[in-house]
Amino acid sequence: MKTRTWCLLLCVVAWWPALPAGAQELSATEIVRRADEKMRGTESSTGEVKMTIVRPTWTREMQLKTWVKGTDYALILVTAPARERGTAFLKRGNEIWNWQPSIDRVVKLPPSMMSQSWMGSDFTNDDLVKESSMVEDFEHRLLGREEVGGRLCYQIELTPRPDAAVVWGKILTWIDRQDFVQMKAEFYDEDGWLVNTMVTTRAGEMGGKVIPIVMEVIPADKPGHKTVMEQLSIEFDKPIPDDFFSIQNMKRLRL
Repeated sequence: MKTRTWCLLLCVVAWWPALPAGAQELSATEIVRRADEKMRGTESSTGEVKMTIVRPTWTREMQLKTWVKGTDYALILVTAPARERGTAFLKRGNEIWNWQPSIDRVVKLPPSMMSQSWMGSDFTNDDLVKESSMVEDFEHRLLGREEVGGRLCYQIELTPRPDAAVVWGKILTWIDRQDFVQMKAEFYDEDGWLVNTMVTTRAGEMGGKVIPIVMEVIPADKPGHKTVMEQLSIEFDKPIPDDFFSIQNMKRLRL
């Protein structure tokens, strides 16, 4: 099953004055597309990420290297801690594999596992490899304008297209109108209950773009639980050949 995507920050809401000339002409879909390209790049992105899993009685950190090309290819390599080092996840089209070097085994993930937790975090397998698309899998409706985290934002409702295999009943997202940074998103189930909130706690320039740098996902029904993703570095639109995203290469990657 397909699920979530990036989005981001909880804060006081307020209406703002009229949009600048030309801004009204952007459709809700175009706004979402521009925000999505912030993290993907128009062609590709490569980067390093720190993930911190926070629980009421413990905290755990992981570091990752990521390679993404368009919407069809993604590869994630765990570089720390030592016990998980070398573990990798590969996406090609609608197929996803997991390489576990400790047991010398490649496992193909079935669709039923896409909504499950990714390595004990509050992100799902789909979040990390972005199997679902905020642009292609949803209808978009501009609800209004609100201020989030000190940034003037478009508030947009996303509802699944009839033929999209998406588990969410709807997503509400707040996207900064100037830099198209996704500042906040709320994910609701099919019965209308809030499941997760994803927020940006810090945005800034990296890789030549203003992007979310620190993001959190906070489960609605688990007090004291959250997962923090910090972008340590990122480079956009560096050429990556398609054959880089192969099972053989996933197994050969060096830290």
